[in-house]
Order: sequence, then C-alpha cells, then structure tokens
Amino acid sequence: MDAIEKLEYGEVKVADEVIATIAGIAATEVIGVCGMSGGLVDGIAEILGKKNLSKGVKLEVTGEGVTIDLYLIVDYGVKIPDLAWKIQDNVKNTLESMIGTKVIDVNIHIQGVNFPKETTEEVPVPKG
Repeated sequence: MDAIEKLEYGEVKVADEVIATIAGIAATEVIGVCGMSGGLVDGIAEILGKKNLSKGVKLEVTGEGVTIDLYLIVDYGVKIPDLAWKIQDNVKNTLESMIGTKVIDVNIHIQGVNFPKETTEEVPVPKG
C-alpha cells in the first residue's frame, strides 16, 4: 500500500519502496550503525549484483501513517538504547520532512554486532 497525500490539484503517491529506501538511508546515517540486516533474499540479490537500498526495512502503511521495523547491525561498544533513540529520531524526522506522512512507530531490531578486526602482526620470536 502506497502513502497517498491529497492535494488541491490531485494526489501524490509515494511507493513503499521509496519510503523503505529513505528509512534505510536515514538509519545508516547515524554513527554506530554498521549496516542493515536483510536476510537470505537480500544476500542473494547482492551476490547477483542487485543492491537493495531498502534492505532490512519492513513497512506497514495505513491511512493513519507508517510503522517501520528496522533490522540493524551495530558497531561494538555503542550504547544500544542511546543509538536506538537517535535512529528512531532521525528516521522519523527524515520521513516526515521529505514525504509528509506521519510516522507512527520506528521499531529497532538489533540483528548483530560488528566487532573491529584485530590486526595480526607477527611478533618475531627470539632465537636462543
């Protein structure tokens, strides 16, 4: 179901894919978000070279507004409650300002943690 806004001269329809893409980009703009978790289907699409900008976003669009579920991978060491609040705020503000549709809920689902890669330097062993 697309978001529809009635204007004086007609209607503006925004496809769900557009809403999902904007929400995904707004979520990944927040420092501490490593990426979106899209599951098996999105993983296969990326292997085939089809980048899905709405990966990790599920929408429910009603006449009252939009409910968004975000499936995220976060960086190790971030305070998840603080990060979730920033993501919710950024997604809500971005969607409401760009599309004009009311955002009812932004639900955050942490699917994984990105750990920093350890550098493995070989330490010389003294001969003796």
